[in-house]
Amino acid sequence: MEPTELALELEALTTTRSNGSGTGVSDSKAVAAEPIVYTRSRRVDVSRSLLLQHRVVTASEEGPLTDAYKILRTQVLHRMRENGWNVLGVTSPGKQEGKTMTAVNLGISLAMEGNQTVLLVDADLRAPRVHRVFGLGEPRGLVDYLLDGTPVEDLLVHPGIGRFLLLPAGRGVLGSSELLTSPRMLALVKELKQRYQSRIVLFDLPPLLDAADALAFSPYTDAVLLVIEAGRTQAEQIERALQLLKGTPIIGTVLNKG
Repeated sequence: MEPTELALELEALTTTRSNGSGTGVSDSKAVAAEPIVYTRSRRVDVSRSLLLQHRVVTASEEGPLTDAYKILRTQVLHRMRENGWNVLGVTSPGKQEGKTMTAVNLGISLAMEGNQTVLLVDADLRAPRVHRVFGLGEPRGLVDYLLDGTPVEDLLVHPGIGRFLLLPAGRGVLGSSELLTSPRMLALVKELKQRYQSRIVLFDLPPLLDAADALAFSPYTDAVLLVIEAGRTQAEQIERALQLLKGTPIIGTVLNKG
């Protein structure tokens, strides 16, 4: 199917280049939900100044960029609720096109909506980056679950932002595409999808054209959001990425100005 253009153009916060029929409540009618107390997840209170430094704008005050992500959130929620989806992959054709920052900002914005919890999983096992955005050092994560059998509950991080949880990638590994399609990983996706119907799970996936990881894992998502960067992503790269994703619903594209 053809992707739906979300027409989201994100201006840079600074001059420094970054590598980086729904029945739900609309933005204008959103109501505050009761806060959730996470008793087992590790809580790390990440400062807003650090988040802004790393271009996480949706956790801060209102502004044009926050509003842009609210528009993206509304369109994503509409498509997901319309289709009964709750697992979304975020990827890009190549490296450094803004997929991780889009996944982080979208995840926080979704969690602010109030009707669901959000889990962001760093599934870029070759080059994990989500933990850096939140200043988590070198935490354990998905790799520890897959290779060492560590319970997922012991790996989740609550960065002090509403109903938003993180599952870091953990240490970088080779053979990442095999891990992402291993029985243990697929069992985790199935559990996350079926056990928590009110939770949206975002997977920050590796770039499509650099390795087989995202392509191998995409069938286990409900849909994929494709991030491209204006002035960087070539038309032929977008076409190749769309061809690779043929058969996987593409919920939309995000044009990131970098």
